Amino acid sequence: MRGGLIVSCQAYPGEPMRDPRTMTQVALSVVAGGAVAVRVEGPDDVRAVSAQVPVPVVGLWKDGTDGVFITPTLRHALAVAEAGAHVVALDGTRRPRPDGRTLAETIAGLREATEALVMADCGSVADALAAQEAGADLLSTTLSGYSGERPMRDGPDLELVAAIAGEVSVPVVAEGRIRTPEQAAVALERGAFAVCVGTAITHPASITRWFRETLPSGPE
Repeated sequence: MRGGLIVSCQAYPGEPMRDPRTMTQVALSVVAGGAVAVRVEGPDDVRAVSAQVPVPVVGLWKDGTDGVFITPTLRHALAVAEAGAHVVALDGTRRPRPDGRTLAETIAGLREATEALVMADCGSVADALAAQEAGADLLSTTLSGYSGERPMRDGPDLELVAAIAGEVSVPVVAEGRIRTPEQAAVALERGAFAVCVGTAITHPASITRWFRETLPSGPE
């Protein structure tokens, strides 16, 4: 995956595209365009996508909407791995996890039962250092602006990408609000191992809204 583009293929609950078959078609489409890996949410989608795409699948399971909800427990992590994910993405912040386990205990439990690698979604340099110590194989900047340690930005937190890359020895994936090829290229220049883009490629509702919001409101 070094220097490549990972594409997140996800749809939110209640959306028309929320279907494993649809997400598989989206995943196959981005792979045809050159994606080196795909990031997929939920055991059903992971199972469907991993059965058909020829690239690594980064799987996660969102459960809830607040606090730690990206693959929040060992149970969730095991289910994602068992569904076929080559890499399990999970919350890599220092916040308490719902099952009371530490991140290190969660990673250890996953390693005992599966061969999946672990991507820790971080929100700060301190998160990244702690996640590396806990045994994560990859670190991502997914939770910048969401964990309360750094401000929310309109675009990617390239400053955090560079800061983490300068402090750790494991690969760093730049992820979060990357909307243009130029931003992706800068992320690699700042030290990212790979770049993950989701909404700007695979979420039509958001892309449509971006265009609509730049147009005149029209007659009243």
